[in-house]
Amino acid sequence: MTLSQLEIFTLVAELKSFTLAAMSLKISQSAVSHAIKSLEKDLNVILFTREQNQITLTEIGCTLLNRAQHILSLQETMRQEAQASNGLKKGVLRIGSFGPGSSTNILPPLLTAFRQQYPDIQIIVDEGDDESVTQWLQEKRVDVGVVVLPDERFDTFLVKQDQYVAILPLNHPLAIHEGLTLKQLCNYPFNLTQAGSGKVVMSLFSAQKLTPKIQFRTRQLLSTFSLVARGEAVSIVAQLAIPENINNIVVKPLIPRVTRDIAFAVNNLSDASPATKAFIKLVKSCHRD
Repeated sequence: MTLSQLEIFTLVAELKSFTLAAMSLKISQSAVSHAIKSLEKDLNVILFTREQNQITLTEIGCTLLNRAQHILSLQETMRQEAQASNGLKKGVLRIGSFGPGSSTNILPPLLTAFRQQYPDIQIIVDEGDDESVTQWLQEKRVDVGVVVLPDERFDTFLVKQDQYVAILPLNHPLAIHEGLTLKQLCNYPFNLTQAGSGKVVMSLFSAQKLTPKIQFRTRQLLSTFSLVARGEAVSIVAQLAIPENINNIVVKPLIPRVTRDIAFAVNNLSDASPATKAFIKLVKSCHRD
């Protein structure tokens, strides 16, 4: 069993494709297949089931994937610690972001500042929903993740307070109000965005024993904004997720105000790689109380 085999194994599992893994690594597909077969032989297990050009992890494959990710994460930490003894110059920093709220409003200035200090550190940003980011953190697929507090599973560092707001079409009857209650929103067709905050939004209605008139369910925020702008529905989204140049939409705060605390999270800062520690140090310096 080699580190190269583990790297290929984790990439095939992530991409669910031998072909895509080969393209990503710039090696032949036969080399990928050979590496997986050799690893399966060394471990005396079957890692993937192969049916009709589709591959899925076996039960033991899922278990060993977590181990492989931990080993590769430790390898990267060791490499960075060795290099850091002569000044942090090279390495990889993997960040999990949960969408426009963090990808366009929180990360950009921090990434710019980090690149200025550490130009040779490769930064990889993966975007998913809230649950995906926390799963990536637990699997050590990312070093740092943007999360919503509270989350006691990780070491967290608060960076921003956001709020949930109602969005309405222009000239909507509710647009005359300074703020809106959930009960008022229940009188109109509602779009439930499932881009990450859908569960939170539904819990708000449930807590007040209210049922919105859900006529649309969208997974992309752009679809949500488009529906509202066309006058087909009202909705609730996180304020940070709203683009600055959005047109034909009215934004109103909720009454009572509903906030969320956004933080960067790592599994264990004391065991983190030098690049991760350097990034968190930058976060702390930029977001001091």
